[in-house]
Amino acid sequence: AAVAGLGLAPALAEEAAKPVDPAELLKPPALGDMALGADEGATKVTIVEYASATCPHCAAFHKDVWPKLKADYIDTGKIRFIFREFPLNDPALAAFMIARAAPKESYFPLIDVYFDTLQTWAQDPANGLLNIAKQAGFTQEKFDATLKDEKLAKGIMEIRDGGVKFGVKGTPTFYVNGKQLDGEVTYDTLKAEIDKLL
Repeated sequence: AAVAGLGLAPALAEEAAKPVDPAELLKPPALGDMALGADEGATKVTIVEYASATCPHCAAFHKDVWPKLKADYIDTGKIRFIFREFPLNDPALAAFMIARAAPKESYFPLIDVYFDTLQTWAQDPANGLLNIAKQAGFTQEKFDATLKDEKLAKGIMEIRDGGVKFGVKGTPTFYVNGKQLDGEVTYDTLKAEIDKLL
């Protein structure tokens, strides 16, 4: 269902967000977490990102910050990075359903494609998503069946609801060991938070 009352712009925090309990935050949702980098328990630092597939601020982070963060901290196994779905509208929910229904190794490449081509596919989500899904090996039948999978949709919305419980008001929202960082977070901001914890 469409999400009411959630602006696409990052929420302006009236006050500093209270740190959430990292143990609660890191409990995997029913669908399981999609993670990159260090194995669970193998690093002192875990970043959780809540993002929407149709959010231009998330796409900007992905373009400007993600490649360097991934190269310096994730691919080197210094941190664990968890991506959690926070769909702000029906096209974002559909995009995440396709990513979850694809083989596990295709999940992050699909997220890459969504953000890299957001301007294109979001203009005509039905055809745009179908074209992306076909590149990931989906048939029209599998595509249609995935978008009718109510259990999958419910699982993704449960992840979103969990984010709301932790204080997510807009996307992207990041948690570095439970400390909340909202909006357009720079590489230097993340680096400073990570380095003092490692």
